[in-house]
Amino acid sequence: MPEVNIVGPEGRLEGRYHHQPNAPQSPIALILHPHPQFGGTMNNKVVYNLFHAFVRKGFSALRFNFRGVGKSQGVFDNGQGELSDAASALDWLQASNPSASACWVGGFSFGAWISMQLLMRRPEINSFISVAPPANMLDFSFLAPCPASGLIVHGNEDDIVPTEDVEKLAAKLQSQRGIEITYKTISGANHFFEEKLPDLNTIVDKYLKKAVD
Repeated sequence: MPEVNIVGPEGRLEGRYHHQPNAPQSPIALILHPHPQFGGTMNNKVVYNLFHAFVRKGFSALRFNFRGVGKSQGVFDNGQGELSDAASALDWLQASNPSASACWVGGFSFGAWISMQLLMRRPEINSFISVAPPANMLDFSFLAPCPASGLIVHGNEDDIVPTEDVEKLAAKLQSQRGIEITYKTISGANHFFEEKLPDLNTIVDKYLKKAVD
């Protein structure tokens, strides 16, 4: 899987990219990682699994390190700069796939928060997958209304983000007209889905199969 360097707002952004060969109209997906100040990187296991779920379903997919993480230049910017990084990464992905049939965004924890903000700013994003969105710590009120259908997945033994907070977020989005929000919980899963990644993969694979086929 090729390493790529993307021109970001504060310099180089380090990424990993899988391009679907001989399929110029393949859909594209951008996957965003957890909080940089708590060890989040594009190699996080949840992010890695999301990335490969999209690849298995025929997407050209990109994951990358936010500013200040790994080989990416810059310093942490409390979300505002990271949103700009994500926008630059999406620009790169779209430029590399000008005939893409659809555009998706996915994120885990902090990355879910950034991905949903990107969704609000980029009308070409068709759908999303949000894993363990930190609804208790970060403000998701900007989703008013949420512009696209998507999947929210959470562990019912998450000791960082209480299930109740994510349930409230999902219910709020589900009440909106014109979109369909699928909310799934994984029994026994903590915030990092330790020993539960196969269950996460099953849910994501099933959702993508239904949405794309």
